[in-house]
Amino acid sequence: MSRLLALLLVATMALPAFAVERLFPPNILRGKFTPGYFPDITLDGKQRQLSPAARIFNEDNRIDMPATLRGKDIVVNYTVDGMGYIDRIWILTAEEAAQKVPSAAAVK
Repeated sequence: MSRLLALLLVATMALPAFAVERLFPPNILRGKFTPGYFPDITLDGKQRQLSPAARIFNEDNRIDMPATLRGKDIVVNYTVDGMGYIDRIWILTAEEAAQKVPSAAAVK
């Protein structure tokens, strides 16, 4: 019984090593994000707006409400809808921020 318990303990400690990599859509863009009063945000120093149905995913891929976000120049991936609004934002981990993304020219 103690061997089974020890095995379960080791297995649960190893779970973070098996974390699933987040998949981003091919039209992803990268920028530095500063939250504001909804729907206003700043991306790369420019004023932008979130779409009415915008979703902001934190580092754990859970949805955060815009009013709960604090900070400045948070490195994110994001997408833009057909109207020019920001519709999805992913707050990146340090490992994700170190990875390259396709340039906007390559996406078009």
